[in-house]
Amino acid sequence: MPATARDSEPERVCFLLQLKADRVGDYLEAHTTVWPEMLEALHGAGYRNYSLFLRPEDGLVVGYFETADADATSAAMASNAVNDRWQSTMAEYFVAADHPDRTEQRLTEYFHLTAPEGTSS
Repeated sequence: MPATARDSEPERVCFLLQLKADRVGDYLEAHTTVWPEMLEALHGAGYRNYSLFLRPEDGLVVGYFETADADATSAAMASNAVNDRWQSTMAEYFVAADHPDRTEQRLTEYFHLTAPEGTSS
């Protein structure tokens, strides 16, 4: 069976996390200098177009990334020592989380608008 355009598209992953309302500023400050080895780990695990969004009034974090295989990407990060250290340092900012990436709530994609044929975006 030939591959379709949909088969070659990356998997899009969106998730939610909840910050402690009184730690939002500290969390943002911690992200002004993400460790270079953490950035390398994310790239190496397959994260692409990774973004984090914040609703500051209540600390809701929305994360988004693209990858070829979300399960493989998650497994690669879960087995990476630098990720374990990063998550441990981030835990203090999140509600009920000793390892924030284990508490993320993934959202289900139900609609995606692609670029019209012949355009790149």
